[in-house]
Amino acid sequence: MSARRVWVIKLILSTMVSAVAIVVGLLWFQEISSSGPREWGVNVVASYPHDPSAYTQGLTIYNGEMYEGTGQYGRSTIRQVELSTGVVGRQKALGPEYFGEGITVFNNELYQLTWRSGLVFVYDLETFRLLRTYQIDGEGWGLTHDGERLILSDGSSELTFVDPGSFEVISRLPVRDTDQPIDQLNELEYIRGEIWANVWFDERIARISPDTGEVLGWIDLTGLYPRAQRGYEDVLNGIAFDPESDGLFVTGKNWPRLYEIELVPGSE
Repeated sequence: MSARRVWVIKLILSTMVSAVAIVVGLLWFQEISSSGPREWGVNVVASYPHDPSAYTQGLTIYNGEMYEGTGQYGRSTIRQVELSTGVVGRQKALGPEYFGEGITVFNNELYQLTWRSGLVFVYDLETFRLLRTYQIDGEGWGLTHDGERLILSDGSSELTFVDPGSFEVISRLPVRDTDQPIDQLNELEYIRGEIWANVWFDERIARISPDTGEVLGWIDLTGLYPRAQRGYEDVLNGIAFDPESDGLFVTGKNWPRLYEIELVPGSE
């Protein structure tokens, strides 16, 4: 066989392989795009003590320190918590007329929502001294930030982006799983370009695109703390991510344990 003929055959085969690869790639993209959100399970990496009287409404880690916001009238607090022992360090109680909700730390200040008072409290992180107060419309539930904007939930299927310096609304984002609105969005955490949200009375965490509001996936924590062992309102609520260690932590209202978890692919 001549060298030219061999070269022509190789060229034809190479072109066919490339064409097959393109077709397979297109089919894969179509399958992923139409398959809906992906399911994830979890492995427990470690378990730590958690105050069983803490009605957890917000959880975050900043510079390696864990901060928690708790709720209920007459019991609401912000607190710094030692992660490994659950021991409460600094703590500040809200007035009995306030029901504390989600928290986040932005630019060395701790922001805390209230449920139905229409108020947001901003504290100095080191002393918990109240610095200023903002007003919001509607209820406050969960709170996080993307490095530039604060992100709020109010129990509906919509997230609100606000300016942290003025609390002026920048935009609103409807959250959907395909065509189904996902309401009861609760505690929030911004993790690697995604918004992770607890859903009230759901044993799953939703992974949400901050650009489209589409649910990218669900993390199933069923059985982490069995329902039969807890009270009716003691639901999963509290997500914290430590960017320094890549640690991912979850807990719930009145849960006696804080869990460090890692994701594992679930059934599709």
